[in-house]
Amino acid sequence: MKYGTQYDMMTKQPVESLIIRLGLPTTISMLVTSLYNMADSYFVGQINTSASGATGVVLGLMAILQAVGFMFGHGAGSIISRKLGAKDIDSARIYSSTSFYSALTAGFVIMLCGLLFLNPLMRLLGSTETILPYARTYATCILMAAPALVSSCVMNNILRYEGRAFFAMIGLTSGGIINIFLDALFMQVLGLGIFGAGLATAVSQYISWTILMSMFIRKKTQTAFALKDLRVNIQTIGEIITTGLPSLARQGLASISTMVLNNSAGVYGDAAIAAMSIVNRISMFIFSVALGIGQGFQPVAGFNFGAGKYSRVKRGFFFTYIFGTVLLGIAAIAVYINAGEFIHLFRDDAEVIKIGIPAMHAQCISLFFVPFQVCNNMMFQSIGYKFNATFLSTLRNGVCFIPLLLILNMTMGLSGIQIAQATADIITFFICIPFTISFFVKLPVDKEEE
Repeated sequence: MKYGTQYDMMTKQPVESLIIRLGLPTTISMLVTSLYNMADSYFVGQINTSASGATGVVLGLMAILQAVGFMFGHGAGSIISRKLGAKDIDSARIYSSTSFYSALTAGFVIMLCGLLFLNPLMRLLGSTETILPYARTYATCILMAAPALVSSCVMNNILRYEGRAFFAMIGLTSGGIINIFLDALFMQVLGLGIFGAGLATAVSQYISWTILMSMFIRKKTQTAFALKDLRVNIQTIGEIITTGLPSLARQGLASISTMVLNNSAGVYGDAAIAAMSIVNRISMFIFSVALGIGQGFQPVAGFNFGAGKYSRVKRGFFFTYIFGTVLLGIAAIAVYINAGEFIHLFRDDAEVIKIGIPAMHAQCISLFFVPFQVCNNMMFQSIGYKFNATFLSTLRNGVCFIPLLLILNMTMGLSGIQIAQATADIITFFICIPFTISFFVKLPVDKEEE
């Protein structure tokens, strides 16, 4: 059956095939994004352990930038998908323009503030004195790319929420692949060290931004970034921010948790910071599969909820949960068995590997509990359930993780740090259950069936 319009595709195509169709390019994008982050860790790890630790410190800065970008991107995208589901294209264009220019402005503000307060920022994010010179150099490059990174999050998410995940994939994967090649060129051929890694990331971000922007300029989308559609008022910007608040909470807490983790691990030396940084990047690579499939579900949930086709939202939720669990489970088992070898790829340091293996084992076990919480977060945000989405998004990296990290560090030492994230993931899983049950019990019948 052919679906002549975007609306028909989003509301009539079988949910399972639609989620795979939208989730596959998103998953590829997430994997490539994680891969080039891992490439930075790999190449920087060839310098020394302190340089390797610097990538973990700057990871907190990148989380801040992504938090702001995803707040505007997911906030606008959720609204846009529901507006398109209700066939209100004019309103969708207002939200796309407003979110894009707001994100671009925010990126410039973060860049300027970050460069002005670079040293205290790096120390706040967990840098030791030996790591600081490397972190400063790397962070300077990342901050110079802040406007592109933040506004790219908006373009990427608008494309996804419109059901144009393939175009989003082209922009992100192109930038990621270029980043990997530039890492090798700048660091190994030109010998630029950690500055080369940062420069490669900055250049690739602007290339990715240009490719994503071309999709809107070439009218591949239903929305655009026309200045006439920009609305600088509390109502429009406020709705985008409140809808995107779960993403800000999720990514912002990821930055705070990275800061707390680095400061806690720093007591045990640079090797501990480097080990936990490597483990987190490997886990994020696996975790990106669940995020990719979940992001394929987001436009399906938002579009069909806006169109009153609630049964498709429910069917999509459970398909995404089961499919994501199977994929993550396979990857987690493979990494669990070969944990030492994976860590060794990024840093040939016996102490780093020794610290990393137990942490990697714990996170592999907890990955079986992750898809359920991802599905809940994605669904509630996409359909506009702001309180549920915001509260659940604070659990994994904040409400559960940070207190656990501090308590386990005090009671168990380094072992507590190694298992804190895994424990937080399992607790988050169980907290999500009553929210899921309550929502589906109260879900109304499809409008067309009333």
